[in-house]
Amino acid sequence: MLLKLERGFEKFANIIGGITAIVIVLMILNVFYDVVMRYLFKSGNIAMQEMEWHLFSIVILLGVSYTLKEDGHVRVDLIYDRLTEKKKAIINMIGVITFIFPISLLIVFGSLDFVHEAYAFNEVSGDPGGLTHRWLIKSMIPISFVLLMVTSIGYFIKNLNIYLGLHHIPEHKFEEKKADK
Repeated sequence: MLLKLERGFEKFANIIGGITAIVIVLMILNVFYDVVMRYLFKSGNIAMQEMEWHLFSIVILLGVSYTLKEDGHVRVDLIYDRLTEKKKAIINMIGVITFIFPISLLIVFGSLDFVHEAYAFNEVSGDPGGLTHRWLIKSMIPISFVLLMVTSIGYFIKNLNIYLGLHHIPEHKFEEKKADK
């Protein structure tokens, strides 16, 4: 049951990763267009330049959830790497409960007024020819942290499965390396 639940959350995180990959490609194409127009044709477009940082923001905000699924976040590996898989799982579960969830909730509820205000005043770019509907990019802040909370539930379940011994993982990376020799 827990393994099926974990796979469901992993599929959800993979969808977020796929969307992030598509946005990265769009951002690359946008930057390429902007550079070609600026340096070959001596022409620029404020909206396209603003779209670069909008897309970059989406990559970062959505990428946080996928990075958690891939266990790619920065941590103090000096201590963490020497622990058993069960101890790592405990640390990861405590991290979800004490850090990810409270901070995510704080950001979600703290940013809702920020987004609502941008929507209510129909906030637009301050630059002539810039993008309109600035609330769309600002709404990615609470959305991304809701997605982070969802993927952190899957991360918690994954680590619970490791702790319960439902995953076959070598107990210590050093033991795995010794066995290879």
